[in-house]
Amino acid sequence: MTKQIALHDLSLMSGSDRAELLKRTEDDLSYFISNVGSIIEAVRLEGDVALARFAAEFDKAKNVSSEHILASEAEFSAAFDSLDPEFIEVLEYAADNIRRFHEHQKPEPLWMTEIRPGVHVGEKTTAIDTVALYSPRGKGSFPSVTLMTAIPAIVAGVPNPVILTPPGPNGEIDPATLVAARIAGVEMVARAGGAQAVAAAAFGTESIPKCQKIEGPGSPWFVAAKQVLANEIDSRLPAGPSEVIVMADPSANPDLAALDILIESEHGSDSSGFLVTWSRELAEAAIQKIPTFLDSMSDERAGYAMDVLSGTNGGVVLAESAEDAYQFINDYAPEHLQILSSAPEQHLEHITNASEILLGDYAPGSLANYMMGPNCVLPTSAAAKRHSPLGVADFVKSTSIGRVEAHGFAEMAPKTEIFARYEGFDAHANAVSEMRHKFLK
Repeated sequence: MTKQIALHDLSLMSGSDRAELLKRTEDDLSYFISNVGSIIEAVRLEGDVALARFAAEFDKAKNVSSEHILASEAEFSAAFDSLDPEFIEVLEYAADNIRRFHEHQKPEPLWMTEIRPGVHVGEKTTAIDTVALYSPRGKGSFPSVTLMTAIPAIVAGVPNPVILTPPGPNGEIDPATLVAARIAGVEMVARAGGAQAVAAAAFGTESIPKCQKIEGPGSPWFVAAKQVLANEIDSRLPAGPSEVIVMADPSANPDLAALDILIESEHGSDSSGFLVTWSRELAEAAIQKIPTFLDSMSDERAGYAMDVLSGTNGGVVLAESAEDAYQFINDYAPEHLQILSSAPEQHLEHITNASEILLGDYAPGSLANYMMGPNCVLPTSAAAKRHSPLGVADFVKSTSIGRVEAHGFAEMAPKTEIFARYEGFDAHANAVSEMRHKFLK
């Protein structure tokens, strides 16, 4: 039977049916978590030798040896020579926009303020020393992700960034990824994908330095390894398969809604994509239009999109009202949210959970993924309820600073002593008692 675009009418759905729409393909990682241990242990014990073996086994890559995990200078040069100069200019244009956006995120390197007479407090911000930036290569190559992970790290001042990316069929690193890395300012790019890349960053190998943090989107194997190795390497952002909600109010153009719902849906069958509206007329018009746009896509990408839009991970959601639509969106907490409306700003205050919100007819997800500047590495699986997009803050850490003058100490010390006595900490109390005054005099 030919697949059909799914229509999910919220007014006819039970609570459990509605909850089913909120699930993601990656919600259950138990299989991957239970099977990732042997990969991690092999990389910990064997280093680059294990990376070369797994490149052949998992990535089906030939000609990867343990002596050539890192990209050579010759490979960088060949990558620049192989790309169309026009595409290199596009990468540079995108990089400039991404850099301009992230420059605005930079915190002050040092600030101090006097909160009471003689009591000065503040923060010093420094970059994390060594970070791994993951560029996936499953259903395609993603130099866009390379730019989006590397540029905020460079803007933050990370001294030792390393890009990890799976090798291609002949053991090659995607040339656009190499060019994007160099444009961003990263010199070290390694052949390492999936769970083995996380392990390499967590423990270090002969080629890859031990990293304090790893960021970037990846496969369930990658995400599972990050969870298992959470005590070895930090990774704040859960970034899994792509997901989008296009919200179209009754004033929206159904053709644009149909066109834009396919943007993230074409990533893979594990993606999620919903068109949410409270206009039955618009919903039906979009359902009629989507197949015509699928016909303009490759069989592979159209197949992925149809898999998504015909099941419970996608399709058209018909809400009872604008408020019902807002509730569904906030419950779902999408990675990407696009609002199609003649006045999209009117809806903005009602959305509390979304990693990214794009407003209006001229802001399709394509622009945000490549060109606009804000980061496209975004929280997925409803993590937008508690996480922010990848940014400069992910690559820095702060240190609290305090300086107290004599008159500030005189005011705070007696109160501190009372506090410490109450909690039963004698040394705490003694350090601010008359004992200290004797030595200060």
